[in-house]
Amino acid sequence: MTAAAPILAKDLAVAPGPGAQERLQEALILAQPGDVVMLGEGRFDLTDGLSLDVAGVTVKGAGPDKSVLSFKGQLAAGEGLLVTSDNVVLRDFAVEDSRGDAIKSKGADNIVYHNIRVEWTGGPKETNGAYGIYPVESENVLIDSVLVIGASDAGIYVGQSRNIIVRDSIARFNVAGIEIENSFNADVHDNVATKNTGGILVFDLPNLPQQGGHNVRVFDNVVVENDTPNFAPKGNIVASVPAGTGVMVMANRDIEIFDNVFDGNGSSNIMIIGYRQKFDDAKYQPMVRNVRISDNAHGKTGFAPQFAGGEMLAAAFGGSVPPIIWDGVGGVEARVYSSDDVPVLNLGMTKSDQPIETAQPALAKLAGDAAPTLPKIVMPDAMEAAIR
Repeated sequence: MTAAAPILAKDLAVAPGPGAQERLQEALILAQPGDVVMLGEGRFDLTDGLSLDVAGVTVKGAGPDKSVLSFKGQLAAGEGLLVTSDNVVLRDFAVEDSRGDAIKSKGADNIVYHNIRVEWTGGPKETNGAYGIYPVESENVLIDSVLVIGASDAGIYVGQSRNIIVRDSIARFNVAGIEIENSFNADVHDNVATKNTGGILVFDLPNLPQQGGHNVRVFDNVVVENDTPNFAPKGNIVASVPAGTGVMVMANRDIEIFDNVFDGNGSSNIMIIGYRQKFDDAKYQPMVRNVRISDNAHGKTGFAPQFAGGEMLAAAFGGSVPPIIWDGVGGVEARVYSSDDVPVLNLGMTKSDQPIETAQPALAKLAGDAAPTLPKIVMPDAMEAAIR
């Protein structure tokens, strides 16, 4: 997105109504770098997914409540919109009721999602599409001012990518509100994650081309009342996320969690754990390392834990689970530190896949030298300019 727009760049206007499916897909095919595909006001009733593979194109509507791509009548499974080209801007429209993922971009560098609403209008259901906003295998991902409701996996998901910003967005009534997975260098800030099963997840999983997730900052977010029962299809990794989770970090390293507001998360505000399932990937590192927790505001939490052994732990610690839980794997060498003025529960595990029944939980102080301060993530100027 560093080159100037071509002099002959043009607007391709598409209105809703009869033939919208064919007219919109044709515009996405015929668009040239620098062109803007303009979505008119109204509801586009679509029966098939859309795709864009031309670089340097903007898809722009009249607003997320005015230009609506409705996939309620979608005949085949798959994405609502699939983008496989670089330097694309998606903004000012909505995607509703896609059978699969709502908007997926794959291998699309320098991609911008701005002022977009994604919603499954029937409420949380296992049959909803898995992901709302779904960029993977990309470098430079900017997600700004989006709203996602009802995803059966993650509302806002970034996977196997580098240099990421997720900001000023709202995720509610998803299984995972916001998820950063197997990715490097991400800032997740100034978002609201509420009424999800889990608010914000930072995961690293085995058997994926990019592993070793690291350098993720989660800050200035409001993570409250994440109490929706888990409705992910069985077998999905997020099906194991306990309802009532605020932030969960799993098998990642170099993480900062600071200046967030937590309240009303029934299981715990912050959970730091290793990967607990069996795996056969010799390169995979299942434990968490180098985590700094600081300056967060903790409200009521741990009053309705939904994970194995949670009720017993709550009873043992005065009726609620402490706001911060760490599995304890790696001990001091894991470098997990917290300066928040709240209790921390160390489960005393020695292996990430250790049965919870064999844990040796105890309150702990996680003071010590803070993990290195991570750098601020910065997008190319042209990406920021695209949303001004």
